[in-house]
Amino acid sequence: MRYPSVRATLLAAMIAALPGVAAAQFPPPPPPPGSPPAAVQDRWPNPPNAPQADRDQPPSPQPPATRPTPRSQPEQARPAPAPAPAADRARPAAQKPVPRGSATEVACNGVFVKDSSHLKLATKYDSRNIVFGKVDGPDGAKIDASVLFPNDPRRRLEVLWNNDADRSETSVIAINGKSQWTAPKGLKLGLAIAALEKANGRPFKLTGFDSDGAASVVGWEGGALATLPGGCKIGIRLFADPKAPENARSAAAGDKELLSNDPKMLAVKPTIGEILIGY
Repeated sequence: MRYPSVRATLLAAMIAALPGVAAAQFPPPPPPPGSPPAAVQDRWPNPPNAPQADRDQPPSPQPPATRPTPRSQPEQARPAPAPAPAADRARPAAQKPVPRGSATEVACNGVFVKDSSHLKLATKYDSRNIVFGKVDGPDGAKIDASVLFPNDPRRRLEVLWNNDADRSETSVIAINGKSQWTAPKGLKLGLAIAALEKANGRPFKLTGFDSDGAASVVGWEGGALATLPGGCKIGIRLFADPKAPENARSAAAGDKELLSNDPKMLAVKPTIGEILIGY
């Protein structure tokens, strides 16, 4: 794995693939003074109570014919069902279990919208499964991020914020390493370039492979991945197959741009090595 190298070029990849996002990413501009992130209750409100007028309204009288007769005494004497145990009554308010599937989806909605926050992620995935700290940045630098499942490489997800002070306003969501999270359109690490082109609906443009064997998408060429529901953008870095012949790797390397269906690109059998979702 070239995980450290991949992480070290995070900023460069965002500049290439998400020009509208990268300009505000590192460092994030200081936000204007404002209110703190919205309370969790504002996102998941309790069901509304019945209107006061309805609660105060006396019950409508029932027609005499519907009243039970004295002969229904056995039914009247039947005891009411026993109340549920306290543990059962409290269960609906308990913490929802964290999904344990092999992969979880990142979509441009829910807790991954632009106005999300560390608090919303902690509420969704349990505060015990998220930390805020330093992650690897470009040129060996360390940058601040919220990290979901930091001790599980297959479930790890890094979220960078435009407002580090409040840990709010999503900037970039990074899927890399051994993570099994999926991105919009079902994109995931290890996906072949042909499958990525199919998801886009047409060929797209990439840089030549760098010294780390990585190429970045620089244009979706009007394909389906150019615009996504929810207003986010997606950047991809692909890695050449290490078993590809050296002459094929050299032909697809350097300061150039190639289409995804270029024979030089196909000869090195690249697969997705990093996915960046940004706003």
